[in-house]
Amino acid sequence: MTLHQRDGFTRFVSTLPAVTLHEQWEALVAKVGGKVFCLCGDSSGDLVFKVGEIAFDGLTELEGIAQAAYFAKRQWVRVSPGALEDELLQGYIAQSHRLVADKLTRKLRAELGL
Repeated sequence: MTLHQRDGFTRFVSTLPAVTLHEQWEALVAKVGGKVFCLCGDSSGDLVFKVGEIAFDGLTELEGIAQAAYFAKRQWVRVSPGALEDELLQGYIAQSHRLVADKLTRKLRAELGL
């Protein structure tokens, strides 16, 4: 089962610490501490997640990967099905979780066990 499908997406992001899932923006949205770190589009199967600037530059050179609309410029990518292998996607999504969790307050991170 691929991460671009709801079941695979849910199964993987649920393994990350302190994750909640929400139906929002016609997508299944994964949050940590109330902050979005990844989402899976309902109709397209596209994944959107936060990346570092260097990763952004490299990823957006690949076919099927682009700047995510409506998200911070050069910090979020949209990945179409087939653009990356699931193992790579898992790594990028876990990194997205860390990037967002690291920006939470110290108090909230402690409450969430992060």
